Amino acid sequence: MTGEDTNPMLQYILNNPEEFAKNLSEIAENGGKALAAYLEPREKGEAATGGTEELNAVVKTLAEVGNYWMKDPSRAIEAQTKLWSGYMNIWNSTLKRMAGEDSEPIVAPSNADKRFKDSQWDDNNFFDFIKQMYLQTSNWAEELVEGAEDLDDHTRHKAGFYVKQISNAMSPSNFILTNPELLRETMSSNGSNLVKGMKLLAEDIKAGHGDLRIRQTDPDKFEVGVNVAVTPGKIVEQNDVCQLIQYTPTTDTVLKRPLLIVPPWINKYYILDLNQEKSFIRWAVDQGHTVFVISWINPDEKQAQKSFEHYMRDGILNSLERIRKTTQQSTVNAIGYCVGGTLLAATLAYLARIGEEDRISSATFLTTQVDFTHAGDLKVFVDEEQIEILEHRMGQKGYLDGSKMATAFNMLRSNDLIWPYVVNNYLRGKDPFPFDLLYWNADSTRMPAANHSYYLRNCYHKNALAEGEMELAGEKLDLSEIQIPVYNLATKEDHIAPAKSVFKGCGCFGGPVEYVLSGSGHIAGVVNPPSKEKYQYWTGNKPEGSLDDWMQNASETAGSWWPHWQKWITSQDDNRVKARKPGARRTKILEDAPGSYVKVRI
Repeated sequence: MTGEDTNPMLQYILNNPEEFAKNLSEIAENGGKALAAYLEPREKGEAATGGTEELNAVVKTLAEVGNYWMKDPSRAIEAQTKLWSGYMNIWNSTLKRMAGEDSEPIVAPSNADKRFKDSQWDDNNFFDFIKQMYLQTSNWAEELVEGAEDLDDHTRHKAGFYVKQISNAMSPSNFILTNPELLRETMSSNGSNLVKGMKLLAEDIKAGHGDLRIRQTDPDKFEVGVNVAVTPGKIVEQNDVCQLIQYTPTTDTVLKRPLLIVPPWINKYYILDLNQEKSFIRWAVDQGHTVFVISWINPDEKQAQKSFEHYMRDGILNSLERIRKTTQQSTVNAIGYCVGGTLLAATLAYLARIGEEDRISSATFLTTQVDFTHAGDLKVFVDEEQIEILEHRMGQKGYLDGSKMATAFNMLRSNDLIWPYVVNNYLRGKDPFPFDLLYWNADSTRMPAANHSYYLRNCYHKNALAEGEMELAGEKLDLSEIQIPVYNLATKEDHIAPAKSVFKGCGCFGGPVEYVLSGSGHIAGVVNPPSKEKYQYWTGNKPEGSLDDWMQNASETAGSWWPHWQKWITSQDDNRVKARKPGARRTKILEDAPGSYVKVRI
């Protein structure tokens, strides 16, 4: 039997104290570089020193929870007693284990919680005690929010979100001395992991121009147009809002109706063209679609006044006109993804109002919200106070920095998209694994001030599109006037456009709606090529009532939803014509796909 078997704490003893002391000096040096990278842009006035408004909002919200419990002494005592009773139960259970008795844990992480997978979290009494105390405290804090009866729904939602973020940040898995795996690696390497980690931290703060831009993958392993966004095509239209890509056909004949894809401008379009294997765009081309995709500009101060209406006119409507001239077809099938789908829905309502609804014959919405009643955790960031703060900041530059939006999205799943990378990069000192999806996720875009303000106020804050109160280009929009067939895809684990929210939006349209629920989340549930044979999707009756009721009679099919969508599209019109190449009918080719707009990084 080895010493490690008899005393598990021996694995946390330094191998070489002299090397550790040397590494400490390098850690301090790299820490100084990280601090300099943070301070230098602020001293030059190139980075905001703020964060005060957001912190005030957190404190104000959590204070409302505290006030509920403190204003009644008996209620406060009851809450404190529950916490300390849990602590004492954990302490007594730990004492029994130390005495050699069997004792079940008082509180345990869920099976889905990846933070406590190392065996020492269970086998070592010290780390097991820390883990249980943390779980007891975080569960108690969440229960305080749920039990605060005086809170309105929005305040409760915000408080729950903030408590979850604080709880995730304070997890013992995020600190060297309280994480057995980190402590073991630090001791065995004499701190060399922290030397590398501090170096990476300084680099990431410098890359973020004074803010920490956590790398989720190796950015040097990918290049747009080289090994991502590589489906052949040409730029056939361009303005100061977007470029329009027409892809080169791979079949002799194509469907008569062209296909226009409207991606979100919050991210870049090539999520649908990551590589040949994962590319929905390439797959659609291979199915015989003449595919056009809008590639939005990565805006700066020159686009500050570009509004939702500009994105409709210069984006969708201008693209429709170019497609008509290029293909001699006056109508298209259209796909909108996420906020691109919201814009598409508004455009359809606008076209119906002005009597031009025949310009689009069918609409597919991918994880798109048109009714924001159940919009999920992103609603935490949208109330009058927070919108005013955001508008003030956008007014200074004319846009919202893409990193701010990326951080908000990452916070929705901070235990998957933030803290594992903090631990891996800066504490373990390891480079993240090259992953094209995470490269795309980090390739964020700015938001024009006028557009983003309109979107937040009219969709998330007022829910004006669903309520029939949204005004666009002088017209009041009514989604019920959209009579064309709609394919409405939601994903089961979506944190951005929850399946319940997408389902509720089905009732806004006036024509037939095919609701389909895909497995997985906002990205993986959409970008799920048939060749992978992953996940599943559900189809069912007309989307009425509640999502739970619909699911009771839904049919599950293994694999990708893409072929199901293709059958739905061809059921609308399967007429085919000779394949159309970019540049036909005197269309000027501006450059090769993916174009220059998508390559602009912040």
